[in-house]
Amino acid sequence: MRLDKPRVEPLPEAEWSEEAAKIMAPMMADGRDYNIFKTLAHHPGLFRRWLVFANHILGKSTLELRERELIILRIGYLCQSGYEWSQHVEISRAGGMSDDEIRLSKTGPETPGISALDRALLQATDELHSDAFISDETYAALAEHLDTQQLMDVVFTVGQYNLVSMALNTLGVQRDDFLPDWDTV
Repeated sequence: MRLDKPRVEPLPEAEWSEEAAKIMAPMMADGRDYNIFKTLAHHPGLFRRWLVFANHILGKSTLELRERELIILRIGYLCQSGYEWSQHVEISRAGGMSDDEIRLSKTGPETPGISALDRALLQATDELHSDAFISDETYAALAEHLDTQQLMDVVFTVGQYNLVSMALNTLGVQRDDFLPDWDTV
């Protein structure tokens, strides 16, 4: 975690506006009482609009779960967003990824013995993070495995989770107690 306490405290349910309560209702029903959502409850208009895009990336992307999560874990790690990385460790595990696969997000595209697709996904994430651009070589490597919509979803997934990582880091959203820490994976 970049900060050891929140700059914007998660908003307690008793203080949610009517709009925030409507947004939070399905999340609470699903047991997703996460600090990220309670922090965003401070700004329900932003929260509601952001969810549309976030839901596409997380639930309607053309990428396979493993590909998507590898990208999200990598950008979370590159941004040093402990909250984001930890939350997606849990999502990745629930989706069947092993801890060895999850650790690729820390070791990156130079990890020996990884598949060409994993290498390209990790390299693309690194390039977007450092230069806001995927090189021709990396784009061609991705295009050997992914179609046009998937290539677009790679870019937008990195962008979405770079944005979320910036917000989590800056607002000081603290890791939920049930999420793993950096050093446990």
